[in-house]
Parts: sequence; C-alpha cells; structure tokens
Amino acid sequence: MDIPYVVQPRQDTGLYNAKLGIWLFLASEVMLFGALFSSYILLRVGAAPGAWPHGLLNIPIGTVNTLVLITSSITVVMAWASLKMNQFGRFKVFQGFTLLCALMFVGIKSYEYHDKFTHYEVILTDGTVVDGHLVERTKEHVVIHPMAKHGASNAADKSHGDAHAEVKIPVAQIKKIENYGPWHNTYLAIYFTLTALHALHVLGGALVIGYLWGPGSKMWKTDPERFTNRIEVSGLFWHFVDLVWIFLFPVLYLL
Repeated sequence: MDIPYVVQPRQDTGLYNAKLGIWLFLASEVMLFGALFSSYILLRVGAAPGAWPHGLLNIPIGTVNTLVLITSSITVVMAWASLKMNQFGRFKVFQGFTLLCALMFVGIKSYEYHDKFTHYEVILTDGTVVDGHLVERTKEHVVIHPMAKHGASNAADKSHGDAHAEVKIPVAQIKKIENYGPWHNTYLAIYFTLTALHALHVLGGALVIGYLWGPGSKMWKTDPERFTNRIEVSGLFWHFVDLVWIFLFPVLYLL
C-alpha cells in the first residue's frame, strides 16, 4: 500500500506529509528553546546589580562560528535549488559544503568548551585571586598562566607585575580552585545548557543531511521528487538550528 501525500500536498493543509510533520516538530522545538531563553532572562533580571558576569566568552570566535552557520544555511538552500533544476552534481557539492560547515561549527564549539574547562579561578587564603589557564597541577603546587580577571583582583598583578608570567602557587595557600565549567556560576550553567543543546541539534541535523547526501541519495534515481522534498524538510530543520544560534550569539556573547 502506498503512503499518501508523500509528494502531493494534502487538501486540508496544502502541505505534503513530511513538510507538515517538520513544521509541527519545529513548533515543539520553539517551545523548548523558548522556555530556556525565558529562564535565562529571568535569571539575569533577578541577579543582583553588577553580579552578572561579562566578558567570559570569546566574541571573535563566536562571530566566526556565526558566519560558518549562516554560510551553511545558504549552501543548504542552494543544494535544494540545484535539485529543483535537476542538477544532482551541484546538489552534492553544495550539500558537501553544508556538512563541512557543520563540522567546523562543532569543532570551534569544542575548542571553546576545552578553553572553559582548562580556565581556572584560584582563590587564595589571603583573598586574592589568580585567574587563568591551568599549566600544571600536582599535590604540592598549581601552575597557572594568568589572564585579566573580570571584576576581581589578580594575585599575578600584585606579586609578579607581569600578567603573562606563569604563577606557581603552593597548595597550602589555595582556599578554592575551580574551572569555568557549568558549575562555576549561573551564567555558565545556562551557557553550557543552551549551547550544548544547540550543538546536539547541529549534530543531529548533520547526520540526517549526511545520510541524504550519501546512501540516501540513491532515491534520486527512483523517486527524485520525493527525494527533493526530503532535502527541503532537512533544510527547514537546518534553518531553525541557524535561527536559534542567531539568538544565542547576541544574548550570550554580546549582551
């Protein structure tokens, strides 16, 4: 038995089944991310004046990732348009670029995560703070490559004068040491939650696009119109992923 409306639009909605399904799915995704964005707004508005962290993220790297994702949205449209013009070879090229952009995005985001997990805040027993990247950690001492600390005094500036010199700190002088993971503060908790969920969507979308670019592309020979519709549906999801990042970037990096 043939499944109805895989190519022809339904009479009640004017959409074929897959397109109707993806719009319903994206509606649930809007509610998911909308709830998280609302939580972020409430947490930030409820924070004490001057307590909300600023400048913890690398804006140039975030900008590059934004450009990468926007480029991928262009290539996914060009891939679909190529199929509409019966140019399968161009589809393969443009969709290949889409996959490359997806890998670049995840790679850059992984670099950002690694940077946060190797970035430590060390609070000494005298109340001063050393903030920077961990170089070495033993039972006797911790070596930190310091950087400017946002809103706090830096022990490297006081005792060494050179903010770029490595600081060797005896363990006995350390009151607290913690990296910039999601447990460090509320801001980083919501940052990791939102960006990790978004990265999972990027990976999921890339897997679907990759399948349709590779083994799934055999359908082009047997049912080209249905295959073109599948590319359109995967593209709609990819545009949603791009749109979410367009909101995430200014909210988390710039504001």
